Amino acid sequence: MTSSAGSQDLRTALDTLTTEAFRPDLAEIDRLPTLDIARLMNAEDAGVAAAVATQLPRIAAVVDATATRMARGGRLVYAGAGTAGRLGVLDASECPPTFGTAPGRVVGVIAGGPQAMTVPVEGAEDSPELAEADLAALSLTPDDTVIGVSASGRTPYAVGAVRHARARGALTVALACNAGSELAIAAEHAIEVVVGPELLTGSTRLKAGTAQKLVLNMVSTITMIRLGKTYGNLMVDVRATNDKLRARSRRIVALATGAADDEIEAALAAADGEVKAAILVVLAGVDGPAAARLLEESGGHLRAALTAAGD
Repeated sequence: MTSSAGSQDLRTALDTLTTEAFRPDLAEIDRLPTLDIARLMNAEDAGVAAAVATQLPRIAAVVDATATRMARGGRLVYAGAGTAGRLGVLDASECPPTFGTAPGRVVGVIAGGPQAMTVPVEGAEDSPELAEADLAALSLTPDDTVIGVSASGRTPYAVGAVRHARARGALTVALACNAGSELAIAAEHAIEVVVGPELLTGSTRLKAGTAQKLVLNMVSTITMIRLGKTYGNLMVDVRATNDKLRARSRRIVALATGAADDEIEAALAAADGEVKAAILVVLAGVDGPAAARLLEESGGHLRAALTAAGD
């Protein structure tokens, strides 16, 4: 149970955070017409992308460092609590179907475990020891990247995760929405997207959550581009696990090659449904096994495989 002194210290700490600031100009927002509230929220959200733009050089540096490590077999790990943790788990869970990443290559770790995705786990975010235990289970290596996600930049779980990861030699990144945060101090790379006070005081699922989602989108997507998971802006490593994705696979091969439907179907059959290999079959005029070999020799980069096929 938190002592009164500890509670006062926490309140004092929160009073210094931009994300927790009170907006007197919105003190009567509940008396406004619904459309006016919607306009206010929309205007607030419009500034989030501009705040993210101030961090683009830092985001790019994180992507390049992460991609280098992942190319050697490393993993991308997100660690956070509450909304921040859920956003990390969401981003990680979308990588396998979008980019064909193997299970465990992109991992979301949330304070309180999987149940915390839908039900708050009391006290979990306050425990750096819990973060250390969760990260220890992953047996981190220097080729891994761990991104601690916390709107406040002071959440003990996120800070504990980054400190543990750094001690194990992993690349560490802070993603926060306050400047000069404890999380940033703990990490090698700091991305601090200062979006200002929230429409609802302290509700960091709003602008801060949107900013974190935008940054996580960038980190995972651009890292996958660097790893050769795309061909131009086509998701050529998409995993066709349902009818929609199978249709998308055929469409991607069509867009990349301009081939007729029957040629696309034959290429996908020869390539066991793998989009990259099917594109090679069409554009390089090779069979399925040769396409697979060229891709393996090119580290999965389709452009490099096409060049090699033409040599």
